[in-house]
Amino acid sequence: MIAVVGMARSGLAVSRLLRNRGFEVWATDSEPAPRMLEEFDKLGIPHEAGRHTGERLLEAGEIVLSPGVPPAIEPIARAREAGIPIVSELEVASRYLEGDVVAITGSNGKTTTTSLVAHVLSRGPRRIEVGGNIGRAASDMVGVSTPETINVLEVSSFQLEGIRTFHPRVAVLLNVTPDHMDRYTDFDAYRMAKFRLFLNQDAGDVAILNRDDEHSFPPPVEIRARQRLFGRGPREEGGGISGATLRVEGSPIVPIADVPLRGGHNLENVLAALLVADFYRISAVDSRSAVSSFHAVEHRLETVIVIDGVEYVNDSKATNVDSAIKAIEAFESPVILIAGGVDKGARFERLAAALEGRVREVVTIGVAAPRIEEAIAGRVPVRRAPDMAGAVSIATGIARAGDVILLAPACASFDMYANYEERGRDFRNAVLGRARAGA
Repeated sequence: MIAVVGMARSGLAVSRLLRNRGFEVWATDSEPAPRMLEEFDKLGIPHEAGRHTGERLLEAGEIVLSPGVPPAIEPIARAREAGIPIVSELEVASRYLEGDVVAITGSNGKTTTTSLVAHVLSRGPRRIEVGGNIGRAASDMVGVSTPETINVLEVSSFQLEGIRTFHPRVAVLLNVTPDHMDRYTDFDAYRMAKFRLFLNQDAGDVAILNRDDEHSFPPPVEIRARQRLFGRGPREEGGGISGATLRVEGSPIVPIADVPLRGGHNLENVLAALLVADFYRISAVDSRSAVSSFHAVEHRLETVIVIDGVEYVNDSKATNVDSAIKAIEAFESPVILIAGGVDKGARFERLAAALEGRVREVVTIGVAAPRIEEAIAGRVPVRRAPDMAGAVSIATGIARAGDVILLAPACASFDMYANYEERGRDFRNAVLGRARAGA
């Protein structure tokens, strides 16, 4: 019997995959009413909800741990001590995926880069499938994969914790900055989880790293794959920027003016995507065309509307301090920042330092509001709102023509929302609701 712990999107996908492959599957979730409970019922997969029965887990031949389940909880710790293999859904899916795997991780930018890589590779002759930590779970991609498929996967540190044989043909590490400090013992533990991306690569594979990010390069582990580096400066090897143009191996590919994504950090993301494209022999002409036609991913520096000269921008995916700082730095105009949510062990003092000269006022929401307010005290004016609609109302009242009202929470969303997407939609609805009301 294989036990699947966590009955959300990835838990359902891997349960379905394993059952279709002939395995006996049993699922468990600590929530009394898991989101996918009805789907498990429809599939006839045995399960329990509201607890994790430790004795039942000890009967498993393997445990598949969903990303949202902390590996240190007592039933899982007991199973680990008993020698039961504990793996991630990503690991299981990779056993059955056909074709190449391009795996992309990083503290910030991985969703945008994953989408961009797929968009650029679609200019080539091979079939492209996208999933992992974005959209479809990797297990749901197995049925459509073929030997000619390139599977472009966004992968998280939580997923990488549980890999054993996962072997990407191309592995991309965009950056490593403090995140999820509520889950890891320290930053080094989080960083080493990210570097598990390269664990099973060999000399025939490619590892793409950010040479400008001190926590990504030089790597703290041995990487057997061929390394290709990118960064914002000029460089004859790998990806770089020279003469206002993004270049690969010194050859011009995309003028910065043709990159539709905001922020210097997105130039790094594009460079990483261009190196993947170069590996798969996508021409410079096709790469440039693909990059210039790419649209920002929903909830990532997404312009909702401009009203009376005020731009409302949804970056709900900015769930840590570094991503919020990058969002702020993407604008030349004065910013009114909406921030707050669930603190993940972040150091908000770093956010405070980034406000000066860029942010006129801050509106806080959520349980982390007091900590943010304490960290930024004396830097810029700050006001607290009871909810998102209140935050939008306060920010609108403050704003002047030429300002940007930016949702970049620097926090997770789980105090008020199911996920960052729901939070971003609430922001968008609040903004559009005021627009319709003429306020």
